[in-house]
Amino acid sequence: MKTTGGALLSSVWIDRQSSRKISVQLYMSLKEILLTGGVNPGERLPATRILAKEIGVSRTTVVDAIDRLISEGLLEARVGAGTFVSPTLAENRPAAPPVPDLSDEPAAPRLSHAARHADRFFTPRAWLPHQSKAFITALPALDLFPMAHWARLSARHWRGNREDVMGYGHPFGHRPLREAIATHLNAARGIKSDPDQIFIVAGAQQAFYQIASLLLNPGDPIWFENPGAIGARNAFVASGANAVPVEIDDHGLSVEDGLRKAPHFRLAFVTPSHQQPLGPVMPLPRRLALLRAAEEADALIVEDDYDGEFYYGSQPQPPLKSIDTQDRVIYVGTFSKSLFPSLRVGYILSPPSLIDTFSRVSSNWLSGVPTATQAIVADFMNEGLFASHIRAMRQAYKARHDALIDAAAALKGRLDVCPASSGFHTVGFLPGGSDERQITEAAKEKNLIVAPLSRYCSAPIRQRGLVLGFGGVDPDQIRRGVAVLDGLLDDLRVGG
Repeated sequence: MKTTGGALLSSVWIDRQSSRKISVQLYMSLKEILLTGGVNPGERLPATRILAKEIGVSRTTVVDAIDRLISEGLLEARVGAGTFVSPTLAENRPAAPPVPDLSDEPAAPRLSHAARHADRFFTPRAWLPHQSKAFITALPALDLFPMAHWARLSARHWRGNREDVMGYGHPFGHRPLREAIATHLNAARGIKSDPDQIFIVAGAQQAFYQIASLLLNPGDPIWFENPGAIGARNAFVASGANAVPVEIDDHGLSVEDGLRKAPHFRLAFVTPSHQQPLGPVMPLPRRLALLRAAEEADALIVEDDYDGEFYYGSQPQPPLKSIDTQDRVIYVGTFSKSLFPSLRVGYILSPPSLIDTFSRVSSNWLSGVPTATQAIVADFMNEGLFASHIRAMRQAYKARHDALIDAAAALKGRLDVCPASSGFHTVGFLPGGSDERQITEAAKEKNLIVAPLSRYCSAPIRQRGLVLGFGGVDPDQIRRGVAVLDGLLDDLRVGG
């Protein structure tokens, strides 16, 4: 297909009230763009006919200006190809003007009360990972993703009806995807739901912020796991809510501690299938106690089931939502871990009482996820590829988990790595008094990524440890990483 090429030169401005000739104005404007880096050396300029039309001058005027710049060596004409910025400008372009002195800080902007509150209470969040290495968390096994199947489904949709993939999608989400998710939740997670309860969002993070915006007022107390998921906590803090740090024990969030600190809580955030980051699975008695506390306080519960698909061995505990008989639980799911993070597709499973509220917000406020992306995910699920992928990943993560646990036996006493029952990260506990930050920085110098346990805390805890991801790298890389970590802990005399 023939294209209309060349750099966009929309900044060229002609003052028709000026006494200076238009040809001179055009020449000087183009020269300034060339000398200040507005176009790159070797880049092609648009044809004179196109440039004349875009600027609103005659073609003769453009030709005159271009010829003058060619004669000065700033442009060069190539027969049959067009006019290009001279490559010599790469080395000989004048130095840019000095950067203004910014040592005097500008006056602080006037922020909303919610923004000031959030800025005070946000937990710093490390850059989200994009490259797999030991022992990075949050990345699934990108090396094992069935890219050929995905490419086939993508091509099918992008060759289809343009209106279906390029127009505005349904604000609640692509209907076939909502139906596929409802079917999957019923069969695989034991949650009976209707597609009308499901709202597609751009990842779990948007879901948390949307829930907080709808349900919380500034100062409302919410129970939040400590340590807990940083991004989710920041999403709720951004609403002005008061995130109450609730202790984590061997059974997950301590309902007793929550009632002691904030008996009249408005909402509780939990990761019961695989607590983030410590890893315990909340047993049935604790789940029932949490539901009972929410009923007595007339509160809601947000359940983040971020990696509940991946369990090892025996049948996992069902989601909290599956035993919720009072419609207290708002269930949030994401494909960032089960497929891949850049997909940016998540969903909210709303209680019936909130369907109208989420519907109004989705219709009048939020923009949706691209329809083509949703349609590809729907086909991936409906053709059985999602189920096959989950089964394959369970085996792969089990092998990677076992490789870490086996190799980490050599670290005992210095870093006690806990076996996990699901997911693709675990935690290793350090001896008391260890400097998590020092170990983290030393590991980074060795090209290892470990996260200090304290980074997940909104209030101090007694434990010292490192969060270790194993899902994104193969067993050989895991074993090599443990060997490096072994030497590093020796050098720092950890546990010595």
